[in-house]
Amino acid sequence: MKLRRIRVDDRLELQRQGSDGRWTSHADRQPLGGAVFDATHELTTAARHLTLSEYLLPFQPASFRDFLLYEKHNIDAARGLVRRFHPGQYRVTAGFEAVAHRPFPLFEPNRLFYKQPMYYMSNHLTFVPSGTPISTPSYSESLDFELELGFVLSAPLRDATPEEALAAIGAFVVLNDISARDVQRAEMSSGFGPQKSKHFLNSMSATAVTADEVLPQVDSLTGSVQINGVTVSTVSSAGMQWSLGEVLAHASRSEQLIPGELFGTGTLPGGSGMETGHWLETGDTLTLALDGIGHITHDIVGS
Repeated sequence: MKLRRIRVDDRLELQRQGSDGRWTSHADRQPLGGAVFDATHELTTAARHLTLSEYLLPFQPASFRDFLLYEKHNIDAARGLVRRFHPGQYRVTAGFEAVAHRPFPLFEPNRLFYKQPMYYMSNHLTFVPSGTPISTPSYSESLDFELELGFVLSAPLRDATPEEALAAIGAFVVLNDISARDVQRAEMSSGFGPQKSKHFLNSMSATAVTADEVLPQVDSLTGSVQINGVTVSTVSSAGMQWSLGEVLAHASRSEQLIPGELFGTGTLPGGSGMETGHWLETGDTLTLALDGIGHITHDIVGS
């Protein structure tokens, strides 16, 4: 079931899409976490979003944890970062890879990646809907996108098994973990993780799809990246290091998780400009899509 929110007079209405494509009112908010924030706060946030976009977020996330589930993305993104910002180092690493026929060791994920699911906490308050114009932050010159699969809890979890955790997923969305790449490397090497490189903005598709439709194919979803109407990359959800049940069970260890919390898989391989070399420029139109779930579109504007 595909869901969206719209504003009707002085209230927000959740709608579902029927088999005929028509949208009708839908009262059950539980797949999206239920009523997390009070109605006044949600309406105020929606009004702010509608000043820049015709769309709304399908729900307002209570928090946002972003995982790193794809080894290939980590390797290709690390290689792309060095290629753009450290060309001398890139020539050395490219020479190593040509001879060794394997990734340069520093491009590979941290060893913890193979021992447990890894994630960072991002800013759930800076999500904007598809259609919002975005710009490079004042302290950066390298705006990038990250196409991810997002999922929201519909039930509380604590010390859950992977099976219990999987059953608590209510719905899926398309996520864009927008990034300032030229400041990211220093922040990551600080030991504290990403800060101003990530927290300034995130975006989400205007539609969400309930878990019953997505989970049977969660390892075989397909999608694409378009810039100015041209497909520059295709992506697949195949190849996660950990299952979604495992990552949620890990997050719930001795920690209370509540309905409405949002999680991301991390970037699907090929889902960022840093991997493919397609960096965003002012005047571009970016479209990120996951087939059957939704899309995100942004015009890139000047600061």
